[in-house]
Amino acid sequence: MTIFTASDGIARCGWCAASDDYIAYHDKEWGFPVADDRRLFEKLSLEGFQSGLSWRTILMKRENFRAAFAGFDFDRVADFEESDVERLLQDAGIVRHRGKIEAVINNARRAQELVRETGSLAAYVWGFEPAGDIPYLASTSPASIAMSKDLKKRGWKFVGPTTVHAFMQAMGLINDHAEGCAIRAEAERARRAFQPPKG
Repeated sequence: MTIFTASDGIARCGWCAASDDYIAYHDKEWGFPVADDRRLFEKLSLEGFQSGLSWRTILMKRENFRAAFAGFDFDRVADFEESDVERLLQDAGIVRHRGKIEAVINNARRAQELVRETGSLAAYVWGFEPAGDIPYLASTSPASIAMSKDLKKRGWKFVGPTTVHAFMQAMGLINDHAEGCAIRAEAERARRAFQPPKG
């Protein structure tokens, strides 16, 4: 993975050279462990929307997505009806893709089922934390393949292995900051201090 040195002199993962928004996201969010169910559901949903698009497109619209999907409170989204789908298809602030919109609503209902079974979405997700290192630039991993397969079996949509791998990178299950990236050590310290939730 390439290294990018910004005007502040800090070395970072090469992918965040695309924009200042990427730098902020890379430094404060990407790769840091998350145990909050709403944030986990949001990220899984947004990764689904990203399918076929750039993450920058989604990141620039993230606040619009939050407003459109009740802050990604899956208990609220689970109550969305066809009229909500039609409303969202008219919302120019988000990606207007019927299948992806319907997937978020479906997945909110599946998230409720998971919480009833495992206690929290976080407990379920962190049960798939990889045991060993994942090669840099990998687009999938054994852990993302296993989680994707299990989610699909449970009826989730837009959760392929590549989508789930990107989710794991972002939510800190994998520290995929490049060797030489100044944030890698920060993310690793956060991961060591993190206590994965138990079901």
